[in-house]
Amino acid sequence: MTEQTTQNHSATPRTALLLGPAFVAAIAYVDPGNVAANITAGAKYGYLLVWVLVAANIVAVMIQYQSAKLGVVTGRTLPQTLGSALPGRRTRLAFWAQAELVAAATDLAEIIGGAIALKLLFGLPLPLGGLIVGVVSMILLATADGRRQRQFETIIVGLLAVIVIGFLTGLVVNPPDVGGLLNGMIPRLQGSETVLLAASMLGATVMPHAVYMHSSLVIDRHGIDNDPGRIRTLLRATRYDVIIALAIAGTVNVALLVLAATSLYGRAGTDSIEGAHAAVSDALGPVVAALFAIGLLASGIASTSVGSYAGGAIMSGLLRRRIPMLVRRAITMIPALVVLLIGVEPTMALVVSQAVLSLGIPFALIPLRRFTADPKRMGEFADSWPLRWGSLAAAVVIVALNLVLIGLTISGALS
Repeated sequence: MTEQTTQNHSATPRTALLLGPAFVAAIAYVDPGNVAANITAGAKYGYLLVWVLVAANIVAVMIQYQSAKLGVVTGRTLPQTLGSALPGRRTRLAFWAQAELVAAATDLAEIIGGAIALKLLFGLPLPLGGLIVGVVSMILLATADGRRQRQFETIIVGLLAVIVIGFLTGLVVNPPDVGGLLNGMIPRLQGSETVLLAASMLGATVMPHAVYMHSSLVIDRHGIDNDPGRIRTLLRATRYDVIIALAIAGTVNVALLVLAATSLYGRAGTDSIEGAHAAVSDALGPVVAALFAIGLLASGIASTSVGSYAGGAIMSGLLRRRIPMLVRRAITMIPALVVLLIGVEPTMALVVSQAVLSLGIPFALIPLRRFTADPKRMGEFADSWPLRWGSLAAAVVIVALNLVLIGLTISGALS
């Protein structure tokens, strides 16, 4: 047992002092991919897809709690548990490969988003902006070790506050139509493009790397303890942590879509973040537009750091190998810089990356619900039947949506 764990066990702190890991995980839910998917959805279809974000956030609360609970109860991360459960090295390698692909898609969105923000704020070329975001994230990752976990969490929470202010200001200046917002809560789609957007929004909201990572975050923060009383205390704190953090992230996501539906709907050129920024400036003024860009920059820097943290946890758990975090950061930023250098349209790259994330969700969700429902593994803390059925329903809907997305993608490629 670590010294930190012993200290926490001997003096049970107030619940508020145990909060933090979910706020780090929540950064994954407000990354630049969310901005692209939600702005595109609101600008093109108004309030139509608000229900997707609300449903996705409810699913996210459930899944993140299950991931954190696995770490608290068993003292093992989800990737470690998978690494032990999967048969054979080849199977572990294949599973790791798809998880790393998901992490790469995440990194693509985050660096591109930060680069766009620097271009909007300072006129920097996208490749240079991407490089700056990568370097700044390296500096931030230097605080992401077990001895300075609280420091890392504090920085991330500060960046989350910047994101919230940057993305909510527009709604204060131009409040939404309440009737339209309520109408957007009725589940429906309109054509194949809304399916792609819904999958992108789902992938941007329920993020696989955050599911893998949360079990690692709680262990790094709280240590490992087998005392049932201590576990109950941590699980109670974890519920508050997840609900509060993801309520904030969910509010930001809905605000982005509603901002676009309220201020950008029907405007030409709003199918890109740069166009949306210009439209925001035109409709709401340069101050709101600048705050929007600052929020986007904070989102890119924070989320790319969290993504690298998640990638390290995935590799360590599945392959039992660990490479220095800064080396990983240097390697994983290369694909995003290549995309920026060859001139791929950045907003479309963001939307597509979020669809790729959606394809990776079942690989994290299905094993997770199996592990947390297993009394042999979880003991008295195994999932209750409402959580089991709720996570099963989420898995079925996500897999079905992914199958439709794949079919539409293949059909579009052949036509």
